[in-house]
Amino acid sequence: MGHPLCTAVILAASVLVLTLLMSCWHFKVHEAVVANETIEEDLLLKSTAILDELDKRRQEIRTLTNSSEVQRFMDTSETFEQQSFEGKHLENGNTVSIGSIIKNPDHIGCAQLVNVRSVDVLGSGYTKIVLQVVLSEGHTVALKTVYDQGTDIRRCLEEFNDPLGCHKLVAFKLKKEIVLLQRLQHPNIIKLRGHCEVSSGDITAVLEQGQPLQMIQLLQSTWEERFRVCLGLTRLLHYLSNSPLGSVALLDFQPRQFVMVDGELKLTDLDDAILTEPVCQLDQDCVLQFPLRNFSLPCSPQGVCEGMNSMRNLYNAYRYFFTYLLPHQTPPALKHLVDNIMNTTGELRSSINDTLEAFKDVLHLYRSGLHLDSYIPSLIRDYAVMRGVSTSGNMDYRCWPSYSQFGCLLSVHSVREAAFICNSHPQCSSFCLSKQRTWTGRLLASFQSSFSHLVPDGNSEVYMKKTKAPSVDRV
Repeated sequence: MGHPLCTAVILAASVLVLTLLMSCWHFKVHEAVVANETIEEDLLLKSTAILDELDKRRQEIRTLTNSSEVQRFMDTSETFEQQSFEGKHLENGNTVSIGSIIKNPDHIGCAQLVNVRSVDVLGSGYTKIVLQVVLSEGHTVALKTVYDQGTDIRRCLEEFNDPLGCHKLVAFKLKKEIVLLQRLQHPNIIKLRGHCEVSSGDITAVLEQGQPLQMIQLLQSTWEERFRVCLGLTRLLHYLSNSPLGSVALLDFQPRQFVMVDGELKLTDLDDAILTEPVCQLDQDCVLQFPLRNFSLPCSPQGVCEGMNSMRNLYNAYRYFFTYLLPHQTPPALKHLVDNIMNTTGELRSSINDTLEAFKDVLHLYRSGLHLDSYIPSLIRDYAVMRGVSTSGNMDYRCWPSYSQFGCLLSVHSVREAAFICNSHPQCSSFCLSKQRTWTGRLLASFQSSFSHLVPDGNSEVYMKKTKAPSVDRV
């Protein structure tokens, strides 16, 4: 009797254990299936999200122009024979591969980028890396391409975990910039020399060569050169306020977005530009916010904050450029005009049109010398002039600011202004004028404390103070 009962108990226990094990196994299988489905759904959502973002970027570029050239530029289904050149980056040992297809024979294309003689890194940012290359013809250009180590790529990978999709997404910022450079052409915008795109999605902009803007060097330059930078910036902002694409605002307005080309300031980054004024319902929606102060504009009957883009650009020009470059060492006769520019832009009491007119007034007076009429007396009679010669064996002294770090080289409107400057320097006994001129057309004058002899020079003339005229030899 005991054995059958014991067998039944063991059998029942076994069934219970098996039931529990099967239940546990089914639960784990179900849990794994659910987890797998969740991962697949998450990947699908991320894939859909990045496709949506890519579509938004395409639409953004299409709104800039409907030309057939841009349509071909947007078409990523084209297959190009891809050759590459490699340039050693100075950062992380990366290389850059760029294809070899010529899209426009009038511009530098991929084929011209194959046989470059040297590659140097000029800089890098969130989105792009900029290279300096010397083409086979000897021309130096700057190349912009997607920076795979940049912040934009890293953030995209963290969000979507899709390397190819992220590269394409970030590349659209460079595509947008290329289209904007095609449409927005101005002396103070960097010149687009061409571009190169290949089937893999790699894209490169070819730009004229510029030098990174160095504010410290600008602060040490002459007022005339600093005024030139501010004037060029004002002309640029005037153009952007009435551009062929509408009113353009530069959201990332920093000195690093500009370069210098032959003394001219040029905008080189446009990927963060916006082309529409903010929409509004109330005046409270039209508030320009800056770190130290805010400005309010009215909401128009059309529901747009009219003029906000232009005002944003102008105030950024004031706080990043005008404040540091414009007031210091201003010629005394022009100081009241420059002070007025500073006050009106700092308070946004003038439009960009009025600001540009104010700059033009200063330029006219400075270039014409009219501001000197009641300011500088005639001192020419105190100097003896020798024409067709220049000085040698000079005992130069330094003055600030000077066009030369080794002496005192200043721009003057006339001999009268040069004589006035020499009289104001205790160590000055003579000055030499040549036919060399600055961008405003003013003469360059070199001031000396003394010199040993004169040498023939048909393009120069020397003025010596009669009371300090040294005994000199002619060579």
